Amino acid sequence: MTSSPAIAPEIPEVFPPTLREVMLRPRWLALLAFSLVVAGVLAWLGQWQLGRAVDTAPSEPGMTEVVRPLDEVVQPGAYLAEPLVGQRVETSGRWIPSDFIVVSSRFNDDVEGYWVTGQLRIDDGGKPESIAVALGWAPTLDAANSAADDLRAAAEADPTAQVDVTGRLISDEGPARPASGVDPQTLTRMSPAMLLGRWHDVDGVAVYRQYVASQTAIGPLEAISSPAPDERSRVNWLNIFYAAEWAIFAGFALYLWYRLARDAWEKEVEDLEDAQEEAQAAGPPVPRD
Repeated sequence: MTSSPAIAPEIPEVFPPTLREVMLRPRWLALLAFSLVVAGVLAWLGQWQLGRAVDTAPSEPGMTEVVRPLDEVVQPGAYLAEPLVGQRVETSGRWIPSDFIVVSSRFNDDVEGYWVTGQLRIDDGGKPESIAVALGWAPTLDAANSAADDLRAAAEADPTAQVDVTGRLISDEGPARPASGVDPQTLTRMSPAMLLGRWHDVDGVAVYRQYVASQTAIGPLEAISSPAPDERSRVNWLNIFYAAEWAIFAGFALYLWYRLARDAWEKEVEDLEDAQEEAQAAGPPVPRD
């Protein structure tokens, strides 16, 4: 009697997990929770940025043209809020005779010329304060230097004389180096910080970061052309752009979790397929008698 040949057992088929099954594993659920926290923080930052993109209480049109006392608008050493740039202000004080300084590269109705600036000392009974004032414009350097000399002589003749100044309050333009080959003492930007380095008698004096462009010419100068600033838009597009960036980052945090989970799932499926192919290539196990 002959025995029937033994039938080799088939290699069991292993079904790979689905993407959903991988995502529901504790490891990936924990990473999802972390991604949601990160996305929530980024979304909050976007909302915060968006809330500052629209000015809900803009200044009334023409408010910069209402003359206000200087000390009501800004204090010495403080920065000027954007809505107040170009605000017309008034103050009074006395000139420091030795501090009439010429600033070049100043334009009056597209004509390049020079400003003569001065240090106005405000003595109101408290701590002395000083603010830079652009007194007027001159078409040539010689005219500007001559006007500065005249103003210096007048101030020296009566150093306690009080003067009233009305003009636009403008922020520091920032320092700048003069061009190559030009006198290094030449000033090409209206910067109170740079003027302060040349002023005299400033020990214990509080200095404004801004300067006043006088609305009327002082001394033998021409009036500075200083039109009203453009009305500021209620929408800050830069803040809107930043808010959109935060939203994109929040979405990317969730996409990164999805991409990592999918990569892990694809790798697991590939490993199972490779293992099955290797098992099939090796053949079924040989049964024992």
